[in-house]
Amino acid sequence: MKARTELKDFLSFLVKLALLVYLVRILLVSPFNIPSESMQPRLLIGDYLLVAKWPYGYSRYAIPYATLPWEGRLLPHTPQRGDVVVFEAPAVKGEEWIKRVIGLPGDKVQLVNGTVYLNGVAVPRKRIGDLVIPVTPNMIAAAANEHAASPCFTQGFEEKDRQGKRFCRYPRFHETLPNGKGYDVLDLFDSETDNSAVYEVPAGHLFVMGDNRDRSRDSRFAVENGGVGMLPMDNLVGRALVSYYSTTGSAVLLKPWTWPGAVRAERIGQGF
Repeated sequence: MKARTELKDFLSFLVKLALLVYLVRILLVSPFNIPSESMQPRLLIGDYLLVAKWPYGYSRYAIPYATLPWEGRLLPHTPQRGDVVVFEAPAVKGEEWIKRVIGLPGDKVQLVNGTVYLNGVAVPRKRIGDLVIPVTPNMIAAAANEHAASPCFTQGFEEKDRQGKRFCRYPRFHETLPNGKGYDVLDLFDSETDNSAVYEVPAGHLFVMGDNRDRSRDSRFAVENGGVGMLPMDNLVGRALVSYYSTTGSAVLLKPWTWPGAVRAERIGQGF
């Protein structure tokens, strides 16, 4: 009888714990990991983030493992320019993406020779030191999945040191939005997306871009072309809050001695 009571108490504890975790994921924070290079240099493949759920209010997209016939948001708030946001991708149902907010409802956004113009005014951009990062196993795996010529996207960005270690070197720039928010971006080469028509952001929508401007399918691309298009604010899941873990992908599950060397400790705790 005592054993049965203890089992019942233990199962009750597990149910309460699961409910608590679920409520935390709905109301407070949820995890997100970076699978691609679209947000370099701020985010690398293998970074793990906590996403704050409360800043923009709550929609059905913010509730994990649930399908609700609910439109709109509770306690809605508009993001600020420069916020890094996680959202359900309009082009891929059930898949979450991460980008940076550039344009708000009513804004006019245009790119001219790679420079972002907001409402007819150029966003200041200056060249800074290159981004130099080592080639990691998770970068190699991602390149293989994308059938890329190199983990650095092309051989032209790949280098080796005297010991034969491989590195990626990318041209980096610093942008500053009208609200004073500054961040670094990569502009790898001249592309069709460096020049655009004027995008007008409709009410209830956002214009978002990846920091790696030549590796991101964002608001510059229509949904039918695999992009984001104008992002409905109802699709927002939350705002990137802090990095809580980062790995190179070199750890082997059954070889614990490989675990410490795979951790990029210097990236843990970085905010946004």
